[in-house]
Amino acid sequence: MKPLLDITDVSLSYHDLTGETPALSHISFQLMPGEFLAIVGPSGCGKSTLLNLICGLLRPEQGQILLDGTPVTSGDCRIGYMLQKDHLLEWRTIYKNVLLGLEIRGELTTEKLSYVDQILSDYGLDKFRLARPSQLSGGMRQRAALIRTLALKPELLLLDEPFGALDAITRLHLQALLTEIATKKRLTILFVTHDVDEALLLSDAILVMGTAPGRILRQYTLDAPRPRTMRALSQPEFIRVKGEILTLLDKEVTADA
Repeated sequence: MKPLLDITDVSLSYHDLTGETPALSHISFQLMPGEFLAIVGPSGCGKSTLLNLICGLLRPEQGQILLDGTPVTSGDCRIGYMLQKDHLLEWRTIYKNVLLGLEIRGELTTEKLSYVDQILSDYGLDKFRLARPSQLSGGMRQRAALIRTLALKPELLLLDEPFGALDAITRLHLQALLTEIATKKRLTILFVTHDVDEALLLSDAILVMGTAPGRILRQYTLDAPRPRTMRALSQPEFIRVKGEILTLLDKEVTADA
């Protein structure tokens, strides 16, 4: 099986009047179809920059990024990108917010509208379709943002700390929902998080990034099948991996202090 996402020797620097600041250095990894890959690392290590490169918002100075064998481009329709903030528009109903991406693409077909109706029902937002974003809780707003992204049926789903601003209980509920969706729809997901437990709970593999410049320190493969419960995190293998990841991150933070 060939990788869906293939990143080879990608580097990027930011340039201003004071000079050059390396952001990412020689990033290489692959993501297989249906795989859930989490990325963890300290603030400023370039996790979001990497996602912006993958979806074509930025261009690498070195290396290449291939999706299903072809280079990614700006606005690549094969990629869905969900940010930490939901960016729902208050003047549109939840239903109209969910349709926004399809509307922009001119894809409001009967088939795709039927699909939106189905996922709104499946994931508990159908009765809120006429509500405004301000009438929903933070968790429900993020659920709407996730459905808006899923409505496009992306080949690759990029999630940039989508649950980072939520309380612990709401976060657990949305983690369970994402696991259910990813398993049922065989989604290929790249998930950025600061939470090592979240990465261990959700993913098939974890990339640990360092900073100054952003680079890959190590990749871990998790053999336990998904979906997992919180009980899995108490297993010896997960405890070992978590300890190693935290040690790596602590060394990075200490070195930058």
